[in-house]
Amino acid sequence: MKKVLIGMFCYLFSLLALATEEPAPLPPVDPKYMGEHPMVLVGNGSYVYASLLSKFTGIHQLQLIYDIDNKNLPLLNLVRDADLVTIKPKPFNLEHLLRGEKLTIEADVYMGHFERGGLLTYKNVQIVFDKQLYLRKLDEPEKSHIRHKYDSVVLNNNQRLLVHQIQTAPSYAQIILLFDDINCLTEFASSSAVPQQNEIYRKLSFCGSMRPLYYEYQDFEE
Repeated sequence: MKKVLIGMFCYLFSLLALATEEPAPLPPVDPKYMGEHPMVLVGNGSYVYASLLSKFTGIHQLQLIYDIDNKNLPLLNLVRDADLVTIKPKPFNLEHLLRGEKLTIEADVYMGHFERGGLLTYKNVQIVFDKQLYLRKLDEPEKSHIRHKYDSVVLNNNQRLLVHQIQTAPSYAQIILLFDDINCLTEFASSSAVPQQNEIYRKLSFCGSMRPLYYEYQDFEE
């Protein structure tokens, strides 16, 4: 009986030791992901989200959205009131975000698109990437088509983001905020591969109240 108790004690002690062990360190990040990674800032109320400006080539062949831990009131007001806010970060390794890590960087903030005449509004603003919300690679996107698919991202405030799955050119990037976490059809056929926004909203009308956050087609033209 004593041997059984000793064995059980040793087993429980080993489990406790495993539970308190430090997680294995991640391998070093790939230097190919080092660089400037422009993003658009969107949000609602006190929430701010960063979405990578996707491309069809290079290391930006992906769709990535992060929840931003923001305590900067002027930045929050800008995101809330401006039609478009983009950031040009100081160089950092994007693989940290692909892994879902928390990361703090500095970035210049523009009202409008920083490559299309946007107004530099704030310099060297601290951006805190808190939680990865969405990641989709574009190395083999679906062929451009009149059928469109939107992925649903549940937020911690019982709202959702609808994220359009970018296809091959011509296509478009779009993020829509849904105020109600209800089931609805997020796949539909439209009149063209790049439909007008009003047509998209009609197709998604059963999803309840919504607010457009971001729409871009120029980067995905033929």
